[in-house]
Amino acid sequence: MAGQIVSAVGIMIAGVFACAAYYWLSDRLLNMALPVRGRDIVTASRNLNRRSVIRPWLFLGPALLLLAIYLVYPVIATLILSFYDRAGTTFVGLDNYRWALFDREFRQSIFNNVLWLAVVPAACTFLGLVIAVLTDRIWWGNIAKSIVFMPMAISFVGASVIWKFIYEYRGTGTQIGLLNAVVTFFGGDPQVWIALPFWNNFALMVILIWIQTGFAMVILSAALRGIPEETIEAAVIDGANGWQIFWKIMVPQIWGTIAVVWTTITILVLKVFDIVLTMTNGQWDTMVLANLMFDWMFRGGGDSGRAAVIALVIMAAVTPIMVWNIRQANRENGGH
Repeated sequence: MAGQIVSAVGIMIAGVFACAAYYWLSDRLLNMALPVRGRDIVTASRNLNRRSVIRPWLFLGPALLLLAIYLVYPVIATLILSFYDRAGTTFVGLDNYRWALFDREFRQSIFNNVLWLAVVPAACTFLGLVIAVLTDRIWWGNIAKSIVFMPMAISFVGASVIWKFIYEYRGTGTQIGLLNAVVTFFGGDPQVWIALPFWNNFALMVILIWIQTGFAMVILSAALRGIPEETIEAAVIDGANGWQIFWKIMVPQIWGTIAVVWTTITILVLKVFDIVLTMTNGQWDTMVLANLMFDWMFRGGGDSGRAAVIALVIMAAVTPIMVWNIRQANRENGGH
């Protein structure tokens, strides 16, 4: 273990020095290639302008190269792979796309993803906003925020295990699952909650809502603190009550931040995988696109063509939301 730590630290230090050496050396070579000293004014001015144009691209070059290798190339490779058979050797044209259109499990996954999109971002944003407003009005608000934010520190798998114990079902004997224990205490019958068709999707959504509400709360709380006090005071003087101040004064002024939080969680929901894998493994009609892609790619011998089609569907759903989110965030920060 000690050797691994030393090796990791050494690699990090070497990486920092390698980056610094690259920037220094590339800048030195650029200055040598486009000298200014000993040149007439016109040539010196032209070389300075060329340096200012080339230098940013020179410094960004390694990052752009890595992005091309790890982002652009996989997208192109996946697109090409979607036109080939399960082994990726025989061209099959649009057969994989036709399969996706008529496959029941694929359609069920689309429906489940839409259901997650309709519930989770709205619930997280609403609860985060309500908690942010309420905790700003009590003296122990920071403690409450810390408690609400704590699930963000837990991995999706860890959170799923916790909630699996809450939903636990025992056919006979004492129910050790918290939810079934409460149900039986009040005289009800215990249920296999994660196996109930349709409703089990909501049981899984609760886990992500529990995790992401803290994120929404922190961002929206910061936005609320940015609202000028004069605006609130003017509304109070005009006779507005707390509900009117919240909906007509606060919400409109932080609407941009609400939209960013909403879309950020939406992107996360489109890629949800860990929770479904840990809780149900996609059984009982809980399959979502990411899990379906994993199943087709790595189970039952694998089918890289169909898995590639599902991956492209996920990318097509995420990309426009991500682009809009970045533009909205830039607008919020005063960018263009």
